[in-house]
Amino acid sequence: MIRFGIVGFGLHGDRRLMPGFALSKQCKVTALQRRNLQKARISAAQYKVLLAFDSVSDLCASPEVDAVLVTSPDSLHLPDTLTALAHGKPVLCEKPMAMNAAEVRQMIAAARSANLLLSVAQIFRFEHSTRWFRDQIAAGAIGRPVYARSEFCYSAQNHGRAWLTDPSLAAGGPIADVGVHCIDTLRFVLQDEVVRVTGRAVSDDRSAPVEAAAAITLEFSRGTLGTVIVSTRADYRTPLEVVGETGVLHANNGLTVDHPIELCLRQGDKTSTTTVSNAEAYGLQVDAFAAALQDGTEFPVPAAEGLRNQEILDAAFQSLKTGRAENVTQ
Repeated sequence: MIRFGIVGFGLHGDRRLMPGFALSKQCKVTALQRRNLQKARISAAQYKVLLAFDSVSDLCASPEVDAVLVTSPDSLHLPDTLTALAHGKPVLCEKPMAMNAAEVRQMIAAARSANLLLSVAQIFRFEHSTRWFRDQIAAGAIGRPVYARSEFCYSAQNHGRAWLTDPSLAAGGPIADVGVHCIDTLRFVLQDEVVRVTGRAVSDDRSAPVEAAAAITLEFSRGTLGTVIVSTRADYRTPLEVVGETGVLHANNGLTVDHPIELCLRQGDKTSTTTVSNAEAYGLQVDAFAAALQDGTEFPVPAAEGLRNQEILDAAFQSLKTGRAENVTQ
């Protein structure tokens, strides 16, 4: 049984992480950290967590913690991860891994030096829906993928994570927050890499100085065109679609964990559907990390995947500045 300490416990911990740990079979939460000690103690009592801290270092030093899950604001991912690694603790870090690719490279170097596991929490790789897309494409069900589309919208009105519009804390607006999910999902289901990115974004008086909505074009190495559309000004929606030369894969809310998803395969005049649930995704994610530590199995989303996503994000933000297509550096 792997004992996790959660750094930066907040809304995500309440809504997603603790319900996920409740479903897990190989791990549990023994400590959590919040900047306010009283709030940390309240959260710990609510979930019957043994220890509460306001210090990241103190949590990481605890003998009751085997691994650290970093869920703090983006700008704290680097220092929080380095602190955990310095205390000999492997780290599962929330997406995006950091503020930019240079920071992620620093995190990876520290993990290698300490000989500790560092991975990124790209939750949708643990969903049955995304696995279905990946398997259908790999099996040739739709022929060569021509274009792929992933959208992620939600309303940020009165959102609990107020720091998402603060560029000193957030790597960006919805591009970094949920666009990274879309980018990673398309990379995963296509089993291909992005080589060039073009981005356009808009902001408003509630989002400035970060974007409120954006459209990103991804050029993949094997010729597939991808589009990512994100917004914090629309109702929740996560459609996913891949159009191939001989068929189409589609799901109206392909990335959600909140309710069952109908997956559609259309081949000519023939359409088939199947329904899956992603309700176990967060539990599967932490159990996979625990298995990597206990059994030596490979965690499905190593830090190198987080770095690649960050390099694509960097290119997208650079494109917003230059107005041109930008190559993804490696």
